[in-house]
Amino acid sequence: MDDSNQAALSRSTVLVTGAAGYIGSHAVTELLRQGCRVVAVDNYSNSSSEVYARIERLAGASFVRAEVDVRDDAALDKLLSQHRVDACIHFAALKSVSESMAQPLRYLDNNVGGLLTLLRVLRKHGVQGFVFSSSATVYGDPVRVPVPEVASLNAVSVYGATKLMGEKILQQLTAITPEFERPWRVVVLRYFNPVGAHPSGQIGEAPRGVPNNLMPCVAQVAAGLRPKLNIFGDTYPTPDGTCVRDYIHIQDLVAGHVAALRHLLGDGASLTLNLGTGLGTSVRQLVETFMQVNGVAVPYEVVAPRAGDVAQCFADPSLAHQVLGWRAHHDLADMCRDAWRWQCSRPRSHA
Repeated sequence: MDDSNQAALSRSTVLVTGAAGYIGSHAVTELLRQGCRVVAVDNYSNSSSEVYARIERLAGASFVRAEVDVRDDAALDKLLSQHRVDACIHFAALKSVSESMAQPLRYLDNNVGGLLTLLRVLRKHGVQGFVFSSSATVYGDPVRVPVPEVASLNAVSVYGATKLMGEKILQQLTAITPEFERPWRVVVLRYFNPVGAHPSGQIGEAPRGVPNNLMPCVAQVAAGLRPKLNIFGDTYPTPDGTCVRDYIHIQDLVAGHVAALRHLLGDGASLTLNLGTGLGTSVRQLVETFMQVNGVAVPYEVVAPRAGDVAQCFADPSLAHQVLGWRAHHDLADMCRDAWRWQCSRPRSHA
């Protein structure tokens, strides 16, 4: 780690959008732990402001928080007029593959429209260091795995398409700098399947209603909050017929974001990087590991495949290690153990 880059990080103020969400809450906790000042923004559409008190207890530091939708340019403008920030990490987005196929206009409005509004306001206030939360869904159904950053891009879901559109918008900004303007510097992080929770058990994934992601579904079934887990398809061309993904511990994921921010604050160049373990794990393997590690039962039923799901997708994360010195350290057992610890800290709640 470059000491000057770390010093720049600890002196910085970071705008975090989607700060009360699963990834955002863990990122805010780590940024505060690194000595950053944080301005947290969320509209609480799939989160709760209650997480902020737990973040402050974990980090031992307070931060600015605002209930703002990233599509609200007036509210964003007012916030940044009151709080000068050095960079932005943009998490705020709708993120369900299946839901995006049923509600495409809502996803385009929120994910693409919100990004454009945010960028306009950031530019007005001279903030042009930007970490973008992208997704492995931009690769679509990859021709080969592990997937490198140079693989062809062909999103097969509306959600993936919104992330790909976001990447293309940011590519244009970094390629064209009007005279007398500071150039945009952007790190696009294509991450795979975040799971797990903070090892304290104080914060974790807390979706409203029926979860769209696998791990919280598994944990809620194990806790008796739901009768069974649905596994969507078991005839994919994979070793056990279920989908194969690259599950990455949330703590490793946020460490990648902090490394990306440190890179930008040290005047590093714009980058696009994968964040993943480089290992493919099937849905059935994850469920069996969860049961074994935690000593619980997770009844499941195989049902029809979902629209937009691909058979297998896992990362080649070598470029992130080469450029940022980052790599994932937690294994699948850690992910399952921490997810269950989080679930057990809130056993009566689905949300």
